[in-house]
Amino acid sequence: MTLLLVVMAISLTSIVVSPLTLPESSVPDLSGSIGVVDNWKELQNVPMPQRIVYLIGDVNCHQQLSRSYVLNDNQMPVCARDLGILIGLMTGVSLYMGVRRKVSWSVLALFLVPMALDGGLQAISDYESSNPLRTLTGALAGLALGWGAGILIDHYYRGGDVPERSSEGSSQQ
Repeated sequence: MTLLLVVMAISLTSIVVSPLTLPESSVPDLSGSIGVVDNWKELQNVPMPQRIVYLIGDVNCHQQLSRSYVLNDNQMPVCARDLGILIGLMTGVSLYMGVRRKVSWSVLALFLVPMALDGGLQAISDYESSNPLRTLTGALAGLALGWGAGILIDHYYRGGDVPERSSEGSSQQ
């Protein structure tokens, strides 16, 4: 799990540092589609390390300018919600590593509801969320996903001996 945490930390650092290390206003509006590289031409003048980060973001995120943060007058490689998801993933894995306790899958699923509502309402109505709210709902979902990933990884490597969360007044067997 430590390796997973290191990879996520490198990813998050790269996402935040990339726009800061480029000249001001050197990254244009990257609004596009998920699952395709649609900003190849726009990123040709971006130096290679940052270009790789932006291209990974291009494939994995819609990169809509209005739903992304801007640092150093450069759009970030991923949207506000994806940034929150990554922060939440790191937090969830870290917290799980610290306490190593199972949490009910139902409880973890509840943490996904705010993101589903926020994103779902945007998709089917005129409602437009804010970037801080997108980041928060993404972080809650990421927290649940990170904790769940910790449970699954522990279960795989420890052969299922992850302790159950005990409730007050009951004894653990």
